[in-house]
Order: sequence, then C-alpha cells, then structure tokens
Amino acid sequence: MDDLLELSERLGVDFRDYSLLSRALTHRSYLNENPSSVLEDNERLEFLGDAVIDFIVAAYLYHHYPEMDEGELTSLRAALVRAETLAQFARDIDLGTYLRLGYGEEENGGRDRTPLLCASFEAVIGAIYLDRGIETARALVESLIRPALELIRAGALHKDPKSEFQVWAQALFNITPHYRMVASEGPDHAKTFTVQVAIGEDVWGEGRGKSKQAAAQAAAAEAILKAESTPANGK
Repeated sequence: MDDLLELSERLGVDFRDYSLLSRALTHRSYLNENPSSVLEDNERLEFLGDAVIDFIVAAYLYHHYPEMDEGELTSLRAALVRAETLAQFARDIDLGTYLRLGYGEEENGGRDRTPLLCASFEAVIGAIYLDRGIETARALVESLIRPALELIRAGALHKDPKSEFQVWAQALFNITPHYRMVASEGPDHAKTFTVQVAIGEDVWGEGRGKSKQAAAQAAAAEAILKAESTPANGK
C-alpha cells in the first residue's frame, strides 16, 4: 500500500479506491507468473485511458488554439498522444518504478520500455477517470501536455517528415519515395533500426531509431534537409 500512496501523492490524486490504481500498475506478465494473484491486468484500463487522453488533448487544443485549422490541430494531437510522448509522461512521474511486472519482462528492461510505459500511463489515467472523474484526469494530463506542447511547437515536432517529403517528391519527380530497412542492431527488447529513403534508385536520407517507424521518420527528415538545398529541377 505504501507504494500506491507514494504514487498517488506524486500524481496529486487522492484515490477513493486504490484497487483501481493497483490494477493500472499490473502488467499481464506479472499475472502470468503469479496465477494465484487476485489482481487483474491493466489492459481494460489502458483501453479506457487512451480514449480519455484523446478527448482531453483534443479539447485542450480546440480551446487554446482557436486560430488553428483542423489539419494542424490533428498533427499536434497526434504528437501529444503518440507512444513516445506518453511514455515520457510516465517517465516524468517515475511510473516505471511502481509497475508490477513479471521477472522476464523486468529483466528485458520493461520498466523503461516505451510501449509498456505508454500503456501503463493510459491505464493510470483510466483509473483516475473512474475514481475521481474527468476533471481530475484533465488536471493531470494538462499539467503534462503544456510543457510538452511548447517543445513540440518550438521544434515543429508535430510535422510529419514522411508526409512532407512525399509531397515534395511527387511534385518534383511524380514518384512516391520508398523506404527500406538496411540494418538492425541490439537485443530484441532494445533494437536500433536503420532505414533509408529513396526516390527511384537514389538514396535521399538515412535515419536510425528504436522502431522502424521512428527510423523512417528520421530518414525522411534528413531527406527534407537535402531537398531544401536541391534546385527546383531536382538536378
């Protein structure tokens, strides 16, 4: 119980039913290795929390950026609710410390794995929503998204390099860029991927990331830099 009280204080939420928070912290790997446990895993709470976060973020953006069109609002929302951002929110509140994981998952670095942290953060928000209502959940989510939003906007991190490069390539060459993975390194739970983006046979960019999608985005970002220094005829 002490860990639940400590986390609730960190969250700034006084739970009525701490079993909800306990469930939010319980990964299915823990139950697989402890079949006699009376706990449930956090996957249903994750499902609920995902929807709650989407709503809170969309409402926040709608009310705070009345001048923005739907396209940019959508891009900002996507940047705020993507797995990497939600996992960073989990790290900000040290959520990994409180998770109940199976031995194998913990040995594989589960307490800092982005997908697991993202899912656990969503589950915690789902638990807060059920226990204390939407306004308490909103207060916590908004306190985390405000500084993240400043960084995202300052660095234009909500822009999608793959989409931007595709528009440029199709306008100039009438060809859709294609991506190929050229390397993967590291153990299964912590791989780093290298992806190249090409137009026809010409490689325009190469990027690395912890997922194939992240590596592809990095490759597209590098390609955009090259494209910006390329004359209009592409030569």
